Amino acid sequence: MKTGNFIIIVLAGCIIFAGCNNTRHIPAGDKLYTGARVSVSGTSTVREKKVLQEDLGGLTRPKPNSKFLGLRVKLSIYSLFRKSKDNSIFGKIRDKNGEPPVLLSELDLDQNKLRLQNHLENKGYFRAKVTGDTVVRRKKARATYQAEAGPQYKIATVHFPDDSTELVSTIRKSIDNTLLVPGKPFDIDVIRAERVRIDAYLKENGFYFFSPDFILLKTDTTIGNHLVNMYVTIKADIPAEAKQVYRIRNVQIYAGYSLNTAQIDTSRSEGEYYKGYYIIDRRNRFKPALFADIMKFEPGDVYNRTDHNFTLSRLANLDVFKFVKNRFAINSQTDSAYLDAFYYLTPLPKKSLSAEVTTITRSNNLNGSVFSLKWKNRNTFRKGEQLSVGLYTGSDVQFSGALKGHNVLRYGGEINFAIPRFFVPFKKFKSNSGYLPRTNIVVGYDVMNRTKLYTLNSFRFGYGYLWKESVQKQHELYPFSVNYVRPMNVTEAYHLLIRQDTLLAQAIRKQFILGSTYQYNYNQLANGLRPENAYYFNALFEISGNIAGLISGANAKAGKEVTIQGVPFAQFAKIELDGRYYRRLGLYSTWANRIIAGVGIPYGNSVQLPFIKQFFVGGNNSLRGFRSRSVGPGTYKYPVTSNFLGEETGDIKLELNTEYRFRITGPLYGALFIDAGNIWLVNDSNYTHKPGAQFTSKFLSQLAVDAGAGLRFDITLFVIRFDVAFALRKPWEQNPWVMNQIRMLDGHWRRENVIYNLGIGYPF
Repeated sequence: MKTGNFIIIVLAGCIIFAGCNNTRHIPAGDKLYTGARVSVSGTSTVREKKVLQEDLGGLTRPKPNSKFLGLRVKLSIYSLFRKSKDNSIFGKIRDKNGEPPVLLSELDLDQNKLRLQNHLENKGYFRAKVTGDTVVRRKKARATYQAEAGPQYKIATVHFPDDSTELVSTIRKSIDNTLLVPGKPFDIDVIRAERVRIDAYLKENGFYFFSPDFILLKTDTTIGNHLVNMYVTIKADIPAEAKQVYRIRNVQIYAGYSLNTAQIDTSRSEGEYYKGYYIIDRRNRFKPALFADIMKFEPGDVYNRTDHNFTLSRLANLDVFKFVKNRFAINSQTDSAYLDAFYYLTPLPKKSLSAEVTTITRSNNLNGSVFSLKWKNRNTFRKGEQLSVGLYTGSDVQFSGALKGHNVLRYGGEINFAIPRFFVPFKKFKSNSGYLPRTNIVVGYDVMNRTKLYTLNSFRFGYGYLWKESVQKQHELYPFSVNYVRPMNVTEAYHLLIRQDTLLAQAIRKQFILGSTYQYNYNQLANGLRPENAYYFNALFEISGNIAGLISGANAKAGKEVTIQGVPFAQFAKIELDGRYYRRLGLYSTWANRIIAGVGIPYGNSVQLPFIKQFFVGGNNSLRGFRSRSVGPGTYKYPVTSNFLGEETGDIKLELNTEYRFRITGPLYGALFIDAGNIWLVNDSNYTHKPGAQFTSKFLSQLAVDAGAGLRFDITLFVIRFDVAFALRKPWEQNPWVMNQIRMLDGHWRRENVIYNLGIGYPF
């Protein structure tokens, strides 16, 4: 046995042994504290009880020693090396990876009871009672708390201030959006949120110096029937400036600001006045027109927080400035309520060179890595344009599926020129969101070498626009894109496979795609929050070859296939919809669902979608109980004529997934899932030579189904995922449901039917 492996085994054994003796070194008269249990009674619903128990359990202190798979591993490490010197290697292991024992003597039972009591009262349980005790067994102890919640008080009426001042009149305009709704429970968190909401509304209407602390909410709990009346009031002693609506007077932009140099920002003598802005740019790095496109505030505008935040967001997202900050100050040169705005911008280096190594997992079970090198020129023509030149090389390996043993080597390059605005001839568009639109011009060349089979060269060009309405909504439009794929170095082995099955020739066919694409994405999780219900939606629309087909009169079905320089152009229309729904069931559990529907209609010069545009199912991000591209189309079954399995693709796709995700311990999560789906072809076997592959009204009876379980190691930065799944339904079989054939204890059955998937990130 190798020395390294021997040391690891010995250390693991010592840790496990120490874990069995974690209480051995507890000080005399003390106990190892193992945590708290909270039981709740008196609630009206089971869900209400569950939520309270989770909330109250999270408030108890101290927190017990952490566990991993039921073992206190960190405590074991600490116990094992407890006597090691601080500067020794074992002392450093103890301090970095260990955890000292949490003792019963650290528990303050009365303080915890008070904390739980306060939380219940803050949630409207004004008559709640909390008791607590400790349970001791040998050298371990835990705390138990009983919370009698009682009836939860609810809001009866809400009263807002009513006078003729501009401040109060503005507040009253927002009453319809109040969070304080009669019939809803009294909740101190909702009250705090209402104060923030009123302040945000006032900030949108020029009350720059107002603060949530100036709002008081008084309650009357004496009206009976567990109801409260609420009164929203304004403090009497708020500053005079908090009652005024402020407008913008001057906007000064310091485009070369240095954090290390003290600068006087009240002088505009060195700056240039351009369309209402004072731009101080001593090195003349930027054209003034750049800031006229970005800035939201103009002299005379009423201050509002949206324009304030949007301006900072646009400056930051320009990817030209390292630091962006601003301040507002009262203009002292006028008696009216005016603010001067100051923006301090610290530029990034204009040119940069970066290298990156990335591990990847693809939907077709390919796993590998990519090394990329990128050179970037920021602010190419002094208006925020970015020119980047990138090179990459990488390899993919598939451990199971059609490509097992046929590793993939990829390399190529890309030139991308991004303009931070809509660049449209003869027309000027200005975005009003907090994100600058971008015009992208991209040219790329890629090579994919599939070992022992063939090499594909791909040339691509695109001209398009990317813009975001908000954090959650994004658009991408490429009105003009070209993709030309050409095979090279097709091996004799692959030619032999083609002679056995002519369908394999589709993968190496020359392809010329000339068309347009539009993509819309809506993601409620993009802002990093975890709402109880969240939705995701992505729509992709694509058309190709319409003009060329109209001019040439191409008709592939009638034998009139038209080529450009010897290569047939593709003609099709395609739409793909991806909808997801996430339901949070607890603090650490989620029910995730996905449905994907895609349709591609080939016509004119095509009888099938181009190979690179077709749909497929199976693999670690799709139907995990089937190998990638091994399902369909329809009830068609690929004839196994060699060790190489076909890569089945289709013109139509339907996929459904549901998954229950739950935490096991620490960063380790589990999942139970069911997947269903299939692909189909638009045209019948007269053109595709695949019986049973055409889409019909019986498509639901042709779905493949699988089920499985998985583990996820989630450390926030990335997720390592391992899934195990097996088929429940195989649509190509005479009796599609195969659940009666499951033999988990049979090694031969497992080798043929159980699919293992290793991936990075969640499947959806």
